[in-house]
Amino acid sequence: MSTRTAHPTLDELRAEALAGGRRPRRYGTWYVAEHMIRAMRAYGWTIVVGAVGQPIMYLLGLAVGLAALITAPIASHGQEVGYLPFVAPALLVTAAIAVASEEMTYPVMAGFKWRRYFYGFNASALSSPQIANGVIIGATARMIVAVSAYYLFIWLLPFGAVPNPATGWLSVLAGVAAGVAFGIPLMAYAGSIQDDKGQFALVQRFIFMPMFLFSGTFYPVETLPVGLQWIAWISPLWHGAELGRAATYGADIGAGMIAVHVLYLLALAAVGYLWGRRVFTERLAK
Repeated sequence: MSTRTAHPTLDELRAEALAGGRRPRRYGTWYVAEHMIRAMRAYGWTIVVGAVGQPIMYLLGLAVGLAALITAPIASHGQEVGYLPFVAPALLVTAAIAVASEEMTYPVMAGFKWRRYFYGFNASALSSPQIANGVIIGATARMIVAVSAYYLFIWLLPFGAVPNPATGWLSVLAGVAAGVAFGIPLMAYAGSIQDDKGQFALVQRFIFMPMFLFSGTFYPVETLPVGLQWIAWISPLWHGAELGRAATYGADIGAGMIAVHVLYLLALAAVGYLWGRRVFTERLAK
C-alpha cells in the first residue's frame, strides 16, 4: 500500500481539491434548493397562512358567500357553470403566484445584498446557474405544497368546486406552471436590483393586484371592456386559470387554446430563465 507523504505535492493537493468539488459540481443545484427549503422553516406558518389562507378566505367570502346570492350561472366559453367552480381554479393559480411573488423577491435580495449567501455559494464549487436553478426549485417546491393543499381543500368542499375530480388534479400543474412563469422573470428582476427602494411593493400594487383583478378571476374576461382585456391576455394568471378550469369542470376552450396557454407560460418561464442566469452570472462575477 502506498502511503501519503507528510508534505503533499502540488499535484496531490490539486487532485484532492478536484475530487472534493466533484460532488458539489454535480449536485450543486439541489444543495442550493435544499438550503432555500430549509430556510423556509423559519416562517413555516407564514407560508400556510399567507399562501393558502388568503385564497381560501377569498373562496369562502366571495365564491361561497357571494355565490349564495348569485343564482344565475356564469356563461363562459359558450357553456354555463356555477360561480364556485368558475372561481376556484383561478384562486388556486393565485395561490401559486402569491408564493412566487414572495419567494422570488426578498430571498433573492437577501442572497445578493442583505445576507450575501449567494456569494458564499459561488465561492465554492457551485456555479452561478446552479444557484439560480436552486432558487427556482426551492420556490417551486413551496408552490407545489401550497397549491396541493389548496386543491385538497376545494376538492373536499361539499359545494361542488371540482365537478371533474378525475382530471381536476391537473389544475395543480396549471397553477405551478403559472407561478413559475410569473416567478422566474421576477427572480431575474430581483437579482438586478442593487438597493431596495420599494420596488417589490410596487410590483405587488401595480402588477400583481391588477393581474388579480383583471384576469378573469371573478368574472369572464369577455365581460371587461376591450381596452382592459389585454391585461388578462398577457397575464400568466389568466392562462393558468383557463387551464385549471378546463381540468376541474371541463371548460370548452379547445385544444388550440390549451396549446396557446401552455406555450405562453413556457415562453415566459424560458425568457425569464435566460435573463435570470445572465443576471446571476454577471452579478456573482463582481
